[in-house]
Amino acid sequence: MRPLTDTETQTLFAKLANYTGRSLNNLLTDTAKTATKGGKESEERYVFRIQESRVYYVRESLANLATSVSRDSLLSLGTCLGKFTKTGKFRLHITALDVIAPHARYKIWVKPNGEMPFLYGGHVVKAHVGRWSEECPEHSGVIVLSMNDTPLGFGVTARSTAEAKRLDPTGIVCFRQADIGEYLREEDTLFAT
Repeated sequence: MRPLTDTETQTLFAKLANYTGRSLNNLLTDTAKTATKGGKESEERYVFRIQESRVYYVRESLANLATSVSRDSLLSLGTCLGKFTKTGKFRLHITALDVIAPHARYKIWVKPNGEMPFLYGGHVVKAHVGRWSEECPEHSGVIVLSMNDTPLGFGVTARSTAEAKRLDPTGIVCFRQADIGEYLREEDTLFAT
């Protein structure tokens, strides 16, 4: 595992900022409370590390301990946010949902009748939208939630909030990027190296 280069960091932050906006600063300054030998709690920050082409979000102490494991033996550490493609672009994985959902700038709440079509890999249509963040622009990253605030996945808006109000019920309002159904549909390849 190694730290990200400057270009990798810019690419990663650009992708994360599409979903989190200014809350990216909160993601960078998140700390974890860990117990020390004396019984006191200390705060520890999270860092980004790359192993082969996959980027991980991990506590700094664990990242430091991982340096003692050979690169061939280390498969995963922390939360996998996604991977870099061969062309240098960054692709978020569904495993990043727990990290970006609390910091999301725009959200779409899906009605119960729209959860299963989304979890089977479909896009979100207007008839399935229960609520939507106000003033959401077109082509921005959104987190898709159930009506009881459970994160189901993330995507990119197909229309702005104002345009979506004028759409017919079968019009697509959010293109699916990833959903939690991928854990079952792609279980053989999701964590493959």
